[in-house]
Amino acid sequence: MANFSIWEVLFLLCFAVSWPVSIAKSLRTKVVIGKSPFFMSLVILGYIFGIIHKALYSHDIVIWLYVFNAVLVATDLALYFTYIGRNRRELQRSKQQ
Repeated sequence: MANFSIWEVLFLLCFAVSWPVSIAKSLRTKVVIGKSPFFMSLVILGYIFGIIHKALYSHDIVIWLYVFNAVLVATDLALYFTYIGRNRRELQRSKQQ
């Protein structure tokens, strides 16, 4: 029998499905205004704490779901910083017209 919680796995899988949707939208539209880099940073920090907990107290395969999710959020955060400058310039131009 597995020693991890199925509820923890389901929680992480829900997020593992949600973040790619956000990433795909950023890649498709190249619009990131409205996303919060502070929020995404906090989520990454939360995943890091989950990884630390798994590594120290409950080492099981679920640690890889934490790592995978952290990478997804970091990707979304990188896209934010890639596109935010362009988005702000476009917003300024539209306000000037």
